[in-house]
Amino acid sequence: MQSKLQNLVSLSNSDYCDIRIEETEVTLISFRGKEIEKMERKIQFGGCIRTLIGSGWGFVAFNRLDDLEDKLRLAEKQAWTINGFKKGSVSLAPTQKIIDQVFTSYREDPRKVSLKEKADLLEHYNQLILKADPRITSTRIVYFDKHTDWYYANSDGSYIYQEKTDIGGNLGATASDGEERTYDSITFGSTNDFGSARNHDEAVIAAAQSAAEQLTAPTVRGGEYTVILDPEMAGLFVHEAFGHLSEADEIYEDKNLLELMALGTRYGPSFLNIYDSGQEWGNRGCMKYDDEGTPTEKTYLIKGGEVVGHLHSRESAAKMNARPTGNARAINYRYPPICRMRSTCIEEGEDKFEDMLSDIDLGVYAIGGLGGETNGELFTFTAIRGQMIRNGRLAEPVKNVTLTGNVFHTLDNIDKIGNDFSFLNNAGGCGKFEQSPLPTSEGSPHIRIKNVIIGGES
Repeated sequence: MQSKLQNLVSLSNSDYCDIRIEETEVTLISFRGKEIEKMERKIQFGGCIRTLIGSGWGFVAFNRLDDLEDKLRLAEKQAWTINGFKKGSVSLAPTQKIIDQVFTSYREDPRKVSLKEKADLLEHYNQLILKADPRITSTRIVYFDKHTDWYYANSDGSYIYQEKTDIGGNLGATASDGEERTYDSITFGSTNDFGSARNHDEAVIAAAQSAAEQLTAPTVRGGEYTVILDPEMAGLFVHEAFGHLSEADEIYEDKNLLELMALGTRYGPSFLNIYDSGQEWGNRGCMKYDDEGTPTEKTYLIKGGEVVGHLHSRESAAKMNARPTGNARAINYRYPPICRMRSTCIEEGEDKFEDMLSDIDLGVYAIGGLGGETNGELFTFTAIRGQMIRNGRLAEPVKNVTLTGNVFHTLDNIDKIGNDFSFLNNAGGCGKFEQSPLPTSEGSPHIRIKNVIIGGES
């Protein structure tokens, strides 16, 4: 494979050329309610060639390795055509020439666990949920594992083989009383350990019982509160509300965003640090090299409350006079790489959870991230469940806890960061430009934010 790919890129007549080949073995198992919904194992194989001529990119994806030179010429023809419609040229920030092979160090290799054993484990969780409470009316159990042999070469002389594994699962329970439905779940994921799917009995039962108990919980009263986000909700916030704004291909295309995200701009207290890393090993989205063959790194986005970095591909780094950060990622060989997150985290602080509660007269504890949306710097997120905080203590449970606001104002209103950092890995992924779900993870401790608008009953 090395000689085949290196020979191909040496034949290119473009300013730059690279090629990726991927062979992926996928296992997928899902349950819905009492029935198994899907159990399959499949092989996916293909590759892509990318060429750059002047200001035009050409891109060709394929499923066979024959006639690769013809595919190269087609990509070059595309690049010439697009270049004719554009002014100027595209530059790529320099990176080192790399010859490397990367193998996964497994704690438990999912390929060594039979399909039956995986299905039996998920059926066990499914039954635990269904029996946890009579108000549980349905389940949603999803598990997958993917193993990819990834080959890469470029016209700068790099050749990389990289073994990639991605494991994810979601164990969800839906409760209903005939008029209302509520939901809770647990998630897991890893890049090197099927064991992440094991030993969730207690957590699964607790999630099912929580879904049932939410049926009788009151809806939170809408208003402005001091809010504590648990690590899962804080991780969702930092990924969706701030991480996407840090992706440099969006920044250099938007003058307003370029000003908002300028280096040195202050957002948040002096003890706020946010980073994105490809080196948090074991977490989904982490790898040694990105899909341009650039080494990944730990990239601080905010340090000491100031913007200090962005997430770059080689093209965006050249446009913004920066270094590539190893954030050029593609969901698979059918797509060219774009600026994407890996593991996006709020760094651990010094506050104990009890101290974060102690001086709140009336507040809300938001637990788990059910979902949400962003529109530029504005966001709306819904927690899976919540609890009121009264006189410095956790009080009654509440539901329909929805947070809305401006990400920059919200960062400024962070006044405490916990000392209980944890990672979140799940079966979902990040969506951008139809490349979804891309494996990512998030990390955060508890964080406390003042003056948060909570939607609910008026």
